[in-house]
Parts: sequence; C-alpha cells; structure tokens
Amino acid sequence: MHTGKSPLRFSRLLILGSMLFAGCGTANAAGTARQRYVSGEVLVQFKPTLTNQERAAMVSAMGSAVRANYRNRWVQVTLPAGESVQQAVATYQSNSHVQYAQPNYIYHTEVVPNDPDFGQLWAFQNTGQTVNFAPLPDSEGWIYPYPNASGTAGIAGDDMDIVPAWNHITDCSSAIVAVVDTGVNYNQEDLAGNMWNGSNVTYNGVQLTDHGYNFVDNNNNPMDLNGHGTHVAGIIGAVGNNGVGTTGVCWKASIMAVRVMDASGSGTTATIAQGIDFAVTNGAKVINLSLGGNGPSDPIFSDAITNAENHDVVVVVAAGNNAADNDASGNSIYPCDFTQPNLICVAALDQNFALANFSDWGPVSVDVGAPGTNIVSTYAGSNGEVSVPFSGWTTTRSPLGGTGWAAVITGLPGGIQSSMLTDPPNWPSGTYTLNTDDRAYATFNLGGVSSAVVNANLYANVTSDGSIGLAYSPTGGDPFAPSSPDYLWGPYYTDTSPTQPSASSLIPISTDISACITTSCTVGIRLTTGSTADYGAALSSVGVTTLTLTTNAYNILNGTSMATPEVSGLAAMLFAFNPQDTYSDVVGAIENGGRPVASLAGLTTSGNAIDVMKSLAYLSPPTGLQATIQ
Repeated sequence: MHTGKSPLRFSRLLILGSMLFAGCGTANAAGTARQRYVSGEVLVQFKPTLTNQERAAMVSAMGSAVRANYRNRWVQVTLPAGESVQQAVATYQSNSHVQYAQPNYIYHTEVVPNDPDFGQLWAFQNTGQTVNFAPLPDSEGWIYPYPNASGTAGIAGDDMDIVPAWNHITDCSSAIVAVVDTGVNYNQEDLAGNMWNGSNVTYNGVQLTDHGYNFVDNNNNPMDLNGHGTHVAGIIGAVGNNGVGTTGVCWKASIMAVRVMDASGSGTTATIAQGIDFAVTNGAKVINLSLGGNGPSDPIFSDAITNAENHDVVVVVAAGNNAADNDASGNSIYPCDFTQPNLICVAALDQNFALANFSDWGPVSVDVGAPGTNIVSTYAGSNGEVSVPFSGWTTTRSPLGGTGWAAVITGLPGGIQSSMLTDPPNWPSGTYTLNTDDRAYATFNLGGVSSAVVNANLYANVTSDGSIGLAYSPTGGDPFAPSSPDYLWGPYYTDTSPTQPSASSLIPISTDISACITTSCTVGIRLTTGSTADYGAALSSVGVTTLTLTTNAYNILNGTSMATPEVSGLAAMLFAFNPQDTYSDVVGAIENGGRPVASLAGLTTSGNAIDVMKSLAYLSPPTGLQATIQ
C-alpha cells in the first residue's frame, strides 16, 4: 500500500512519456526498443454526461470509428489512415467533452531469462540448501533438467515461514484469485483441480467453459500459449499433498484464468483493463498482475485498479526487473507506481534474502519483498526453437543492380562478430543503393506446435524516405508479395539524416506469429530506399521459439513476476482465513506482518519480506494458532 505520494499528473505523463518495452506499430524514433502502444487506435474517456450515441457521433465527426465501448465510459477508437496516435491524443484531449485520451499502451511480462538449473522449494522452507544438482527424471516432465554449475546456497530460515501455517490452513478456494496474464494451461496436472469453475457465467454473450476469458482473441478459451501465466498460477495454487509435481502457497485454490497477453508476453491497456474488470465482476478477491511497463501513467489502467478497490479486491503487482529505483526520475513502472491503497508492489529476494540482482526497488512505490529466484512451478508445455541459417534465405532485389541482402560475418557496434543478414553487404561502413526494393525471407517448419514467437535483433539506419519492414506468411513464398497474406510489423526508420550504426539503432523484435504455425511459414525482411543514402540494416539472431502444450510440464523461472504470486497466494490465504476482513485488513497484514529484512530497509515502504505466520497472527489468529510477532 503506497502512502505519501504526490498526485499523478496525467496530462503531462500521458503524452510525453515512453515505455521501456516499447516500439510503436508505425515508424519510431532512434533508440526505440519494442512496441510502446498499438498503432492506429487510441482510448478515449468521455465525460459521464454523454450518452453512447453522442460519443459515437463525436468520434465519427472526427473521422474515427468506435471499435468498442468499455464500462459505459471509455471508448477504443480506430483512427483514420494517416493520423498518428500522437495527433489523435492531442485532438481528443483538446475536446471539452473528453476527460482524457491516451494511447493503447502495450505491457509485457516481467520475467528475466530462464535459468535451466533446478532450485528446491526454498521459498517455502529454506534449510540452507544449495540448488539441486541432479537432473530430474524424465517421468516428472521437467523441461530444464540440467545441473546448476554455481550451486547457489541459501540461508536457513530465510523463507516465507509457510510450513507451520499449513497446519492451520491449506484451503484458500473461498477466495478467487485472478491470474491476469498470458492465460493458464487449465489442463496441467497440478492445476486442473484448482481452477475456477465459472461455468454459470456468460460473458459477451458466450458461456464460459474453460475457467476464464481470453481478451487477446476475445473468446472463452484462456489457454496459455506462453508459459508465464501457468508458472504464476502454480506458485499461487498448484494442488498440494497429491503426490504430483509441486505445491502452491494454497494447496486448494480457485484460480481464474484471464488471458490479456499474447504468446510473446505482450498485452495492452485495453486487454489488461478489461481483464481486471472481468475479474472484479466475477468475484475475484485477489488479482495477480505479474507485468509492467516503464513510462507515462496510464489512467485507464489506473481506473481499473480503482474499480477493484471499490469492490474490496487486493491487486498484487510486480516491481520490475531492471535493477533500478522505480522512484527515480524517468524510472516509473506501472502498475507498481499507481497509488491505490489496495495495491501491493513486490520486489524479488534471492535465496539469501538479499534483493535479487535484477529486482527493482522504490522506497515510495515498492511495498514488500518475496522469493523470486530459482522458483519451480507448473508450466504450459515444452519449448522448442526453429532457426534457418542466413545462407539459406531467399533474397530478391529491385532494380537488379541494387546492393541487396547478403549473409555475412560482420562486426556489430561494439566490436562483436556475428553472423548477419545485411543490406548493403559491407554494412556497417557502406551505404545502400538508392530507390530499391530489397527482400529476403526463409521458410520455418512450425507444423504441430501450439504457439510461435519470432525473435530477432534488427539494426536500422534508414532515412524517412525509405523503410524497413518485417512480415510473415503462413502459406509460404515471399511474405511481401501482393498475393501473400501480409502480416507486417514495422515499418522502422531511425535517421533524419545519415548516421553511422550504433547501439541506439538496435531494435529487439519479439512478436507472436501463432497465426503462422504451418509447415510452410515464411518470415521475411524488406528494405525500401528513396533518394537519400544511409547505412542500411542488419538482422541477427533470428529464431522462432515454440510452445507445444502438455499436461505435465514444470519449469524454473526468475523474476519479480515469480515473487508477485507468492504474495497473491498469501492474500488469498488471509481472505480465506478470515472472510469478514477487508482489502485494507489483508494489505495491512501482509505489509505490517512481514519480517524486517536488512536488504529491503529504505528500499521499500515496509522494509519487510512476507511472512505467512506473522501475517496470520497480525490479522487475527483463530484459537490454537501458535504465532508471535517478534
């Protein structure tokens, strides 16, 4: 629970801020990393005096179209061709009938790269053990059974102190927990018995049959095609004491699956806000948000959390994985930096109860710490990767005399040698041919998988009379050909005048291409140039990661995303332990009933790590509960 903050200044932050994981769908400026917001649309909050018909008429008069209305107040607007998001936000914001307007921001899962080492469940009982070196048997279904070379040691007693609490409560199913994330594999062997039923619920005219809702595809199937949400769900409520897999904070639980992020781990303001509202409407007492973005405050996102507050719902969110002070200028992470009293923001601790080396902190914005390294939990399936050497890519050029794409070994900015696809071939020292249309593409066999995400590093140095675009086609061939289905991301350009390539011109690409899971999926890149020479483009590290759903997979992940559900599970346990208590009681018990930790002193609002027994005692223990506050 955050206190002592100054009011959010929506109008300034909303237009001028930028997101850490960003990249807009249209041309973006130098240094942009990933998508910041959805191109071609904005979100508009009209003043409550207007009717739906009046709002629709006003949108139409501005040349836009209403894509959807939400909660009878804010509208998702599709922009006319040629109007930028920035222009539209400014236009709507200047209208006296508009309360505020904003881009439809994109958010990403807060998780650091996978660690293949297996860690024991030290978060629940830390005996000072090292990470288990022995590979797990194949029959257990673990997908990363590789030895840990470092043997990270823990400190005995540095854990959540949950084992004694299980003597008093293991059943949290009376408190629904919404996992607002990439979805949940509700068929996973250690989760199937703890999923929210919801079969009596109709949403958007559709009967719910699979334990939640999918706001990415707008259907009733919230299946996880990434793995992140399933891992989060297992931390909260993998079935306990059943002789299978792991256990969650709650042995029995009611987990509501709310899919708001796609297979690449990206979601938007619209999907997340709707997901929160869905959870609130359908009785969730706790909402887990293991996601975040750096940049401007997002009032529609904030409004959804306020709606949860008004319905007595605790919202638990991740602090972020940037090893930074969220309270420093320019470092704000949302939703962590929102100020609602029902919100708990969580930092990650390692096996020694030190602040994890990736975790963000903030004496105003971040509230508590929880275990977030070497966390074992349920997973959606098995991962794979498909790649094609650049020498196997098909290249075309127009006119024929142009430089075109070439597979080369060359130096990246900074001196590292890498296999790359470049145009011109002597990148980064040469310049491309003027007035060309150069293409390169390769076929990836993605048949039989459940989802696919293309990942690449793109260096872009093209002036505004040219562009770089990437595309894929599920039917094969040139994905830019007029007869091919054209799924484009970009175009990108980075220079107003020719500039030598540098680290700032790097654009990491991570895009869901699950619509291309065929045996003939082609992925390609296209460079078009005008009359101004520049240094061109280079593509490296192109690979497609896949997920094939199974029912018995487990995984080890690190991140504040993993610390967050430890707290969500505790919140559900507290609500189930004392159903008459309010969100304020539960938040107070988690923050004030935690354990003081030196590594969090001055870095969080409480200075505490979560402690299950102390929180139960702080709240109001039933007869026979032996717990003291020290």
